[in-house]
Amino acid sequence: MLFDLVRPAIFALDPERAHRLTVAALRAMPRRAPAAAGPLATTLAGLRFPNPVGLAAGFDKNGEVPDALLGLGFGFAEVGSITPLPQAGNPTPRLFRLVQDRAVINRMGFNNEGGDALARRLEGRRDRAGIVGVNIGANKDSADRIADYAQLTRLLAPLASYLAVNISSPNTPGLRALQDEGALTGLLDAVLEARSEVCGEAGPPIFLKVAPDLEPADIDAISRIALDRRLAALIVSNTTIVRTGLRSRHGGETGGLSGAPLRDLALQRLRDFRSASGGAIPLVGVGGIASAEDAWTRIRAGASLVQLYSALVYQGPGLARRIVRGMERLMRRDGFGTIAEAVGSE
Repeated sequence: MLFDLVRPAIFALDPERAHRLTVAALRAMPRRAPAAAGPLATTLAGLRFPNPVGLAAGFDKNGEVPDALLGLGFGFAEVGSITPLPQAGNPTPRLFRLVQDRAVINRMGFNNEGGDALARRLEGRRDRAGIVGVNIGANKDSADRIADYAQLTRLLAPLASYLAVNISSPNTPGLRALQDEGALTGLLDAVLEARSEVCGEAGPPIFLKVAPDLEPADIDAISRIALDRRLAALIVSNTTIVRTGLRSRHGGETGGLSGAPLRDLALQRLRDFRSASGGAIPLVGVGGIASAEDAWTRIRAGASLVQLYSALVYQGPGLARRIVRGMERLMRRDGFGTIAEAVGSE
């Protein structure tokens, strides 16, 4: 109710300024305990998630407020995307609300304070509870992007619950080319070797975040490589560059589209990866999730976990808890005792 009252004032602000103010407000809040394990508790890659609803990368790029986010009821939070060196990102304006479409377009360009700044913050919360993953990327002007991912892995693997290798942002030119079979194999080998260098056999799980704008051959190749390299999970999916049926005046802006218009495409890609991998690799469903029904549909389609971000813009900070409560009811309705039983049950 409070969010409904203040939303007009928030929406009167430039979206990026509103986001900065939101992060500042979360930073100033008293710390709350992370979500406790409940009926939806589940395990993936050796990590025990109190519930399967996570916050996607992009909200807390610099790892400023992961504990505040966990205190909102999320079962896990993913910070980043982070690059080795600080970078300003793309010129402004670069973030747009598509209110009529319940969507967001961003072309932020991996703006962040760099790996060292994030490492210091994660070091400061090392003994706190809660699952905090780190989404890693490459600097825009890097001469060797694979080396960037390896560098971040060596720096952040000892501090992260898991690492998410992001090769799917549309806002860094050429980044999605790393989804090509040959490039992806080289990238993952470098990341896995870097993790072993600093963590031995005890390193954090490696997730891979992919785009929704893939052809069937790409999906097959990525699935095959992920299985061969024994990745812990695929995050399906990032934002889309496809524009269909948008009503907002910002619908023609370049960048990645997220929110409600991405829902059906992201759900289909989840099913595609489930089919291509034979269900042998865990999946994290992302894109257009705005309700318990959306999240439950992803679980039934094959996701072990789900993530959201854009829906928070329109529904406010109570969304995670509402989705968790709704999923508990849906799980009971459908006769499942655990999330693991429901995964892929459609």
